[in-house]
Amino acid sequence: MARFSLLLCALGLAGGLVSAARAEPDPAAALPVGTVAAERRAIDQALDFVGRVEAIGRVEVRARVTGFLDAVLFREGEPVKDGADLYRIEPDLFVAAVKQAEGALERSRAAQTLAEIQLHRAQELLDRNSGTVVARDQARAALDQAKGAVTGDEANLQTAQINLGYTRILAPITGRIGRTSVTKGNVVGPDSGVLTSIVSQDPMYVTFPVSQREFLRYQQGADRPDRSKVGVRIRFQDGSDYGQVGRLDFVNISVDRATDTVVVRAVMPNPAGALRDGQLVRVALQIGAPEQKVVIPQAALIADQGGVYVFAVEDGRAVTKRVKPGQGGTGADVVIEEGLSGGELVIVDGLQRVRPGIPVRASPIGPSASRT
Repeated sequence: MARFSLLLCALGLAGGLVSAARAEPDPAAALPVGTVAAERRAIDQALDFVGRVEAIGRVEVRARVTGFLDAVLFREGEPVKDGADLYRIEPDLFVAAVKQAEGALERSRAAQTLAEIQLHRAQELLDRNSGTVVARDQARAALDQAKGAVTGDEANLQTAQINLGYTRILAPITGRIGRTSVTKGNVVGPDSGVLTSIVSQDPMYVTFPVSQREFLRYQQGADRPDRSKVGVRIRFQDGSDYGQVGRLDFVNISVDRATDTVVVRAVMPNPAGALRDGQLVRVALQIGAPEQKVVIPQAALIADQGGVYVFAVEDGRAVTKRVKPGQGGTGADVVIEEGLSGGELVIVDGLQRVRPGIPVRASPIGPSASRT
């Protein structure tokens, strides 16, 4: 009987140790996870759209005279300034044409001088009754013809000089130049098509379609009716934010009947050339003053049939918290409308092995790591 009592005591003691072990998780057996604290942050009230970057200035460079291409004077893809030399066509034939035109002009001016002298003499003879009216009129007509020849030769010289100038193909705008379609030694001319293209860089347009419902929401929510003062921010495809703030400058006057949208355009500064023509971006159109919102990394979100949830650390264990993501956020962060109040330790690293209720060992990680 005494042995049976001792056995019961031993079993009870073992059960108590097991219960104590379950109540207090062993730090060595806890799953290491990376956490980020849910942060309350001022978030702009904005509408999100998909937009396209467009260059304000776009020029197709073409040859205006025909000749052999003597040189390509730019590097493809590099910035160029207004007036910079791009191509050079062999100028010899055009220099000769200028000299020929100059010679023709000198001859016509000499003929005009002679005609003026002959008219003067014919008029003197007529005044002394030694000449005839017919001779005077013929001299006057010859002078008029000489003047017309001078005018025509001056125009021919100007044309030849213009054509000589066209042998230097210059950049008409400042911007970034594309690929060249021709190389040195080829014959180029007006029929050669586009030699290269230049697009301006700073500032840039960003155009985006807005549905009528969202456009009405913008009109009702914007407390500043002047569209030039409405802030526009953009985000790249990798989730990073563009540091500059743009302003609306154009709203189309009609609605596209096929898509039921209005095309809106913003002007964005581009001093560092980060924006490129044709680039796809996310556009955030500000519609009100900033509000305090809970923000967490998007990497913390998990979706299932019941909706969206995150794992948070409470008392050394992983707990499930159902959340409702909202609009807004910056970069790889997302706004949480419901489910978090701020300050919770949200698990963002090691989620593959996390299960509800398991012991975890939380290690805070930086913002940059939470976005990877």
